[in-house]
Amino acid sequence: MDEAFWQRRWARNEIGFHLSEVNPYLLRHWPSLRLARGSRVLVPLCGKSLDMAWLAEQGFAVLGVELSERAVEDFFAGQGVAADVSRQGVFKVYRAGSLEIRCGDFFALSRSDVADCQGLYDRAALIALPAAMRQRYVGHLTSVLAPGCQGLLVSLNYEQEQMPGPPFSVSDAEVRQSLSAHWDIELLEQADVLEGNWKFLQRGLTRLEENCYRLRRME
Repeated sequence: MDEAFWQRRWARNEIGFHLSEVNPYLLRHWPSLRLARGSRVLVPLCGKSLDMAWLAEQGFAVLGVELSERAVEDFFAGQGVAADVSRQGVFKVYRAGSLEIRCGDFFALSRSDVADCQGLYDRAALIALPAAMRQRYVGHLTSVLAPGCQGLLVSLNYEQEQMPGPPFSVSDAEVRQSLSAHWDIELLEQADVLEGNWKFLQRGLTRLEENCYRLRRME
């Protein structure tokens, strides 16, 4: 689960986690956050997610963070736009309109980098990481985002022993245990999605739930 692992996944196009459409939980629940248009939204481990383009279309400024340069370039190519490329500290920065993706290590992101982020969207970051790295991820996210920041978290829950990750199983209990000290957590939706995911059936899963949460960073 180091940098080389993810670079290999992208090089081999082993990106089953990528969705070819905007995530339905984002469509249904993002409006409930009531974030002002123009607010900046952090999207950790963003890949080439179409969700970023949707957020930009709704009038938000998007700050994605992604390790794979190929993923970043594929995203902008898919949008049919040429991004301006520059360096900012340890990050290679791609910008086009209200879309910005910083290519580099998420854990190098500083508080000043995200000082103006009022929103957060995590569909495939937390579940991409094994347990020890999840704790580090939550700690870093909490340390850099300011109180009042709010967003959506989408997680998967299944019997971990039935399938090695990624994506990893993150139970409701783990979400609450790891986040509740610094975040308000509200479960917005829980769905049994195994029947519609044949790849997971083939890998031997007998249960697969998706949970969508509303998060708000407390004071």
